[in-house]
Amino acid sequence: MNILELPVLDRAFYLRPTLEIAPDLLGKILVSTEGPGLVAGRIVEVEAYHQDGDRAAHSYRGRTKRNEIMFREGGILYVYFTYGMHFCMNVVTEKEGVGAAVLIRAVEPLAGLDVIRKRRPAARRDEDLTNGPAKVCQAYAVNRRHNGLCLLEGPITIRRDDGDEKGKIVASPRIGIRDSVELPWRFFLAGNPFVGKAKPAARGRSG
Repeated sequence: MNILELPVLDRAFYLRPTLEIAPDLLGKILVSTEGPGLVAGRIVEVEAYHQDGDRAAHSYRGRTKRNEIMFREGGILYVYFTYGMHFCMNVVTEKEGVGAAVLIRAVEPLAGLDVIRKRRPAARRDEDLTNGPAKVCQAYAVNRRHNGLCLLEGPITIRRDDGDEKGKIVASPRIGIRDSVELPWRFFLAGNPFVGKAKPAARGRSG
């Protein structure tokens, strides 16, 4: 598979309802051509966040200076800093004025494994390289300067791989949050070793 020949998701993909986009992102390829070499991985776990009825979403109380990227037209990155130590990468969804996004929680590396290992030296196993949202950002060297980056142009893109079987998609409550925990808005590929492990502790807002 030549990853750079795979088609980049177009704007229309991101303008649909967030709860349709989130499971559709599973199996797609997150690609970065920035830095020392190509880094690519299959998206295997995501979480949806939306301003309507979702108290865990940054957008729940309306548009602010911090979250205004979430309210832009879908197809860009919303990157935020959490707990004073980690970045998290979200795909902005729906039309301008709607505060919605999908958090990329985990990917399965397909290219650039040596680069990822150098960026994630604390990982003891390859499965620990990208099995969490902060780990994904470290692996792709994503930080504040990527906030608002257009996913249609790069250097970070999401691409189709329609020739690959996704496997079974599972929906579950989101993890690591305190509010709206009843919403089954986490989606992942069953049995994939790069899916993160749910932890009982929950605090703060995400998305």
